[in-house]
Amino acid sequence: MNPKLVFWVPAALRTAVILAGCALAGWIAGWWTGLMLAFVCMLALVFTQLSYLYQLSNWLDDPQSAKLPDGWGEWTNIFSRLYRMRRDDEKNQTELTEWLTRFRQAMHLLPDGVVIMDDVLFLEWCNPAAEQHLGLSNQRDKGMRVTNLVRNPDFMDYIILGRYEQPLTISFRERKLIVHIIPFENRRQILVTHDVTETERIEEMRRDFIANASHELRTPLTVIVGFLEIAAQEGLDAATRAAHLKLMTEQGHRMQHLIEDMLTLSRLESVDYPMRPDPVDVSQLMDQLLREARALSSGKHEITAEVTGPNVQGSYEELHSAFGNLASNAVRYTPAGGKIKLVWKEFDNGVKFMVEDTGIGISPEHISRLTERFYRVDKSRSRETQGTGLGLAIVKHVLLRHNSTLQIKSEAGTGSTFIVCMPKAAIVKPQPELLAG
Repeated sequence: MNPKLVFWVPAALRTAVILAGCALAGWIAGWWTGLMLAFVCMLALVFTQLSYLYQLSNWLDDPQSAKLPDGWGEWTNIFSRLYRMRRDDEKNQTELTEWLTRFRQAMHLLPDGVVIMDDVLFLEWCNPAAEQHLGLSNQRDKGMRVTNLVRNPDFMDYIILGRYEQPLTISFRERKLIVHIIPFENRRQILVTHDVTETERIEEMRRDFIANASHELRTPLTVIVGFLEIAAQEGLDAATRAAHLKLMTEQGHRMQHLIEDMLTLSRLESVDYPMRPDPVDVSQLMDQLLREARALSSGKHEITAEVTGPNVQGSYEELHSAFGNLASNAVRYTPAGGKIKLVWKEFDNGVKFMVEDTGIGISPEHISRLTERFYRVDKSRSRETQGTGLGLAIVKHVLLRHNSTLQIKSEAGTGSTFIVCMPKAAIVKPQPELLAG
């Protein structure tokens, strides 16, 4: 039905009924009485409408505390519709508040920084990642101009030129950030920051690894190819040929060791190669390390071992690889006649494996980088001792898999001490039946 008819027909009927009642009263009691009655009825009707208008005005001023009346006539329908609108509005407001809360939680959890600015670059809101990336504060800096807060020349040029089609890469607060500004609405802009510092570091490590591995492999290959070319072009006597074959064999072994260490590192880093810890017989492991260190030394050093600590849970092969690298490094970098001591002992927080030597030592500026791949303090001496440059990197990854740490104490010319600290949780507890026996 037409809404106009719904409103006007009942109103006209009510007015007609009142006028008919007044006419009937006038016919019975006289026309003057009928007019007075009609006047009083119209006055009451107007007063009722004004009363409802007043209550509606009070409700509009304070919808939360004021109460809508039930109404009479069409006012019943009006008040009912207003009540439904208020109820729907409260429901929508509750839903909007929930969605806003979820949005803010999502923005807080984003790893990327998000900054909302107005059209003149005044800060309206930012998430914690943006605070960390750009040094902003959502409470302290709100209402301030972002270009006054982020003092970077490249960022200023990017803002001034307004060429937002391509993102900007800047170095800021010891981070490398990709910055992108996205205009939205008519008077707002979103500034998004993405931290690529770790990605760049990993990419640089990958490039360095490839370059270093290529260099390390090229050197022995150059020697082998050179000797092969000499042997193919010239007639060599038996002594020269034997010397060349010996050098080629040494370079071949060097390449083999390098490739084996690279494969070991790859396996240790692989998520598809989980560690399966078993009880490790430390006495057996230390005896094996002592034999290998003495064989590598060929009697040039005084090498001893001390075992007073308990057995541990771990991978025998991996611990042998890590501890063996530390022991072999001590032999390689300790001059003939020096002393090397291998120690396994318990302490308050777990157990320690220590390699103490009286070798050439290490300067403090090199210690923090020793576990980097292919990093060498003295490259020429490392090649003389047939090192691959990957030994301490292998040690680092083995210890990570065993929840252990490496400490290095050294000074140039006074020797070094490498300390592996394994947690108390790794200690194998003695079996009750063995204690009873």
